[in-house]
Amino acid sequence: MKIALCTDAWTPQVNGVVTTLSRTCEQLSAFGHEVEVISPASGFRTFPLPGYPEIRLPVAPGGRMGRLLDACAPDAVHIATEGPVGLAARRWCLRRRMPFTTSYHTQFPEYLRRRVPVPEALTYRILRRFHSRAARVLVATRQMQQRLDAHGFERLVTWTRGVDTALFRPDPAAPLDLPRPIWVYAGRVAVEKGLPEFLALDLPGSKLVIGDGPARAQLQRHYPEATFIGYRFGEALAQHLAAADVFVFPSRTDTFGLVMLEAMACGLPVAAFPVTGPIDVVEDGVTGALDQDLRAACERALTLDPAAARRAALACSWEVSARQFERHLEPRA
Repeated sequence: MKIALCTDAWTPQVNGVVTTLSRTCEQLSAFGHEVEVISPASGFRTFPLPGYPEIRLPVAPGGRMGRLLDACAPDAVHIATEGPVGLAARRWCLRRRMPFTTSYHTQFPEYLRRRVPVPEALTYRILRRFHSRAARVLVATRQMQQRLDAHGFERLVTWTRGVDTALFRPDPAAPLDLPRPIWVYAGRVAVEKGLPEFLALDLPGSKLVIGDGPARAQLQRHYPEATFIGYRFGEALAQHLAAADVFVFPSRTDTFGLVMLEAMACGLPVAAFPVTGPIDVVEDGVTGALDQDLRAACERALTLDPAAARRAALACSWEVSARQFERHLEPRA
């Protein structure tokens, strides 16, 4: 089957959405499908997203999108994001009466509300309209499915996530020269990730931040005792995670939090708030600790068995995730 994957989130962006889509494409190709990715890098004129210069958005993508999809002649279309690429692909599908599926990766209403006084109800209404014509809307967790259902979204199905347990593994041969215990965060350094709630905690040992983003400079000034090392990828990321003691996930707005699975695969219990994302990934008291008091969650997570976190991650695979995605596609009749 020829599958067109239309997404505003793609390399060189670094985030869980890009990782999920990239690994899904790899698996779909291994299954024998032909996947055509249409992204901002597909020959569109682009401009940087304000506040996130590494994210580039297409300018007036409709004409080129039509030519790309006409040339592709896909059997199935999946629209992964609600940005300019996604909107142009949606219009093409509706004009040609081509069925399509969508996925919901980012809690835009909550993210936007943290920056500007836009009512969440308004943003949810816009997103609900975007997804309303999809044959199915793929979401990462049951909690997220319930939340979107409460906001009037329809035809919701679950599309779980996976982790590369060969890459992300316990690796005691990669020590960090920091006082222990080492509390680590990895991901985008941005306001929506709740990093001040982690960095302000009174915890023994060291706080390590892996990643980058628009809030890094300000956070480094305010929390000079924390160690910021920028992005790490592949083996380097896995080694840094494995060398820590607890993974701290302070976000209250993620739909999943793929990096939690990666940390668990490295043998790190997770400390997080009991919110959408962590609730579906972390087994409280076994693979991590969930608590509205993040300091209490950190202290409790430190006492847990790292092997339990690793065992839970081993049960997740990108092959299972991609098979779910494959089943949810809506091919042309």
